[in-house]
Amino acid sequence: MPPSATLQMTSHMATKLAPNMAAKLAPNMAAKLAPNMAAKLAPNMATRLAPRWAPHLARTAAPRLASRIAGVALLALGGDALAQAPVPTGPPNAPEQRPAFAAQTRAPALPASAPLRIERVAEGLEYPWGLAFVDNDTALITERPGRLRRVDLRSGSLSAPIGGLPEIDARGQGGLLDITLDPDFAHNHRLYLSYAEPREGGKNATAVARAILAPGSQQLDELTVIFRQTPAWASTKHFGSRLVWDTQGHLYVTLGERSLPEPRQLAQDPHTHLGKVVRIQPDGSIPADNPFAAGQAGAPAVWSYGHRNIQGAALHPDSGKLWTIEHGPPRR
Repeated sequence: MPPSATLQMTSHMATKLAPNMAAKLAPNMAAKLAPNMAAKLAPNMATRLAPRWAPHLARTAAPRLASRIAGVALLALGGDALAQAPVPTGPPNAPEQRPAFAAQTRAPALPASAPLRIERVAEGLEYPWGLAFVDNDTALITERPGRLRRVDLRSGSLSAPIGGLPEIDARGQGGLLDITLDPDFAHNHRLYLSYAEPREGGKNATAVARAILAPGSQQLDELTVIFRQTPAWASTKHFGSRLVWDTQGHLYVTLGERSLPEPRQLAQDPHTHLGKVVRIQPDGSIPADNPFAAGQAGAPAVWSYGHRNIQGAALHPDSGKLWTIEHGPPRR
């Protein structure tokens, strides 16, 4: 469970169980717990910050913040009673592989008792990978072998493959990957696709293209490649890739480190696009506030680095932060 989900859950419990609890307990909890917590995390921080921080927090915390503090305190006081058991994990992929840090391969699990209702919307697809809702009745679905289709969400009928796609390398884990609609799709009919792009010498890499799909059309128009991952590699694994818009109209693209031992090392090199999240403008240009926008300390498009193969990503609806899921520990 992500930290934010735990925080929200415990806050909710605090509010529901005792409406006045947060207001009454938060100041005392802050004053009592902060020095101990800080002392465990960093003795110097405890000495310098805790005496000033706790009283200030007790005086100035808004009701919502107070309730969250009480919620966190409830979780701490509850200990094992509120903690969830770790998910059992199997042996490593290779005997020499070891976790980078304690409990890296274990994560909290949600109970499987929640009722689920499964409804089949469409069938006959081959490795469906990306999904974008055009409206309440229509969605666009990518198939990894290299097809893009419309699906009628009411009848379940699939359109014939839409033409005009770029050249795609569908070997291994490659193919046509994610799809997202332009924030102004209702007016400009523009969509964005990520895919494994063939390169010279048998190499390939993830690319992003945008195109226009007019209402009722079966052909993409004005296809333009706006981003190409570099360097390319002779690998059929770990392409990423998810496309996510932020609240300012920038496009995040998640990129894999290509799996093989040699390119895997480049995930820690900010001058490459391997094992990265990049952030670009809708036309592929670089936002001025990207961390390496100047291009000296890293590739201008890079937003974060050190990833393995992110295949899940979403923007938090409240904080606006990008959350990702990869083949490895979750990161924020």
